[in-house]
Amino acid sequence: MISFIDQISEYMGKFAAWVFFTIGLFITYEVFMRYMFNSPTIWVDESARIMQIWATYLGGAFALKHRQMIVIDITFRDTKSILRKYVETFSLLIIIIFCAVATWYGYELWLKATLKGHTTDSYLGTPKWLTHASIWIGFGLLMLQAFVEIIKVWTIGIVDNDILEGAH
Repeated sequence: MISFIDQISEYMGKFAAWVFFTIGLFITYEVFMRYMFNSPTIWVDESARIMQIWATYLGGAFALKHRQMIVIDITFRDTKSILRKYVETFSLLIIIIFCAVATWYGYELWLKATLKGHTTDSYLGTPKWLTHASIWIGFGLLMLQAFVEIIKVWTIGIVDNDILEGAH
């Protein structure tokens, strides 16, 4: 199960990177159409926003898996100490609690938008469930990855970020 969640987080992180790349292409296209042909599009702005929301939420679990979230480890630098393991576990539990709340309310928001047929107020009238789903799916995946990271802390240990980054 740990490997499966790691694989999903890895795939979603890489997918999110490609989504950000695609957003760049869309924005470039919009600028070109607007300033070269004086013919702005009606779809680029909203499409890029929706894609950015999804890419951001899907990238969270990838960032946690690779330990690329902000870490302040002035006090607990020794990755092999038992105290550091407790601190890591505590911080991951805080992430899990936050994700559980966000997933719960995000799901409720998504369900309401889906059942009532809410749409955006733009020309496209995109269904709001499309963006609301990213909240509970993204935070749900981040929560699962946090559980996996707790297991890793107590089985394989904590990876030293300074070694990963090449710092001394």
